Amino acid sequence: MAAYLRFSLFLTLAVCGFTLNGSPGLAQQTVPIRVERWLELRQLTGRVLYQRGETSRSAITGDRLETVGDGLSTGASSTAQLEIDTQVGFVNVSEQTRFQVQSLEIAPDNGRVTRLRVDQGQVRLQVRPFTHEGSELEIETPAGISGVRGTEFGLTVQPDGKTGLITLSGQVDTMAQGQTVAVPAGFQNFTIPGEPPSPAVPLTNSTDLDFTLEREIRRGMRRVQFVGRVDPVNLVLIGDQPQSTDRNGEFRVPLRVRDRQQLQVTVITPLGDRQDYDLVLEL
Repeated sequence: MAAYLRFSLFLTLAVCGFTLNGSPGLAQQTVPIRVERWLELRQLTGRVLYQRGETSRSAITGDRLETVGDGLSTGASSTAQLEIDTQVGFVNVSEQTRFQVQSLEIAPDNGRVTRLRVDQGQVRLQVRPFTHEGSELEIETPAGISGVRGTEFGLTVQPDGKTGLITLSGQVDTMAQGQTVAVPAGFQNFTIPGEPPSPAVPLTNSTDLDFTLEREIRRGMRRVQFVGRVDPVNLVLIGDQPQSTDRNGEFRVPLRVRDRQQLQVTVITPLGDRQDYDLVLEL
């Protein structure tokens, strides 16, 4: 069996009620009983909120995410680390990130099925190989699903849902719009909502920032735009505000027209490497 299990195959089996050899039978499904599963908060820095249902509070070490909808959100310059209950690995959550549990289940062979969702921000996962065929770990974002069975990888999610991914070891399957792209160790790709995943290319893990200033006069008014370019998989913050980049990694920020302006730009890779740029712009 391959070293990973595609979510599309799992879903088809569960819905159609067929066994792996194609004959009618009991669907591959999770056990419909209450199980004790959780992700436990091991470390945190800065402002981290613990969310359950409609309520939220400041998170503390030892908090557990154990029901569907439980989640964490991190503020500026804030981080969190969670351990998966089976000690299969860790989830490292970066600043300005929204993270939530989709499901924590047990497969028929006693494997663990863990499904998580990241709506915005950056996370890095370190997951050892599973010992049960039925074990799965999936990360859902607004752009698609990434499934693994044992690997180290990271992803970023921009405000518009565009998702960047880097695989450091093992292999990750990215799936969207009915298409699956394998991203092996040493490669990266991105997925834009409404589109299939991009092809995997060799990783750069670069925090480089290139930029220009575009000036124009429109209707007698002078206008200036900051035009930045980063690796398309990276997350960009202007001050504390996440930005969206296009498929080429370009983003635009209108500037107030003045002789000089300071701008703080932060570039974060899917693996969590970051670079702060404190720019003084002559307009």
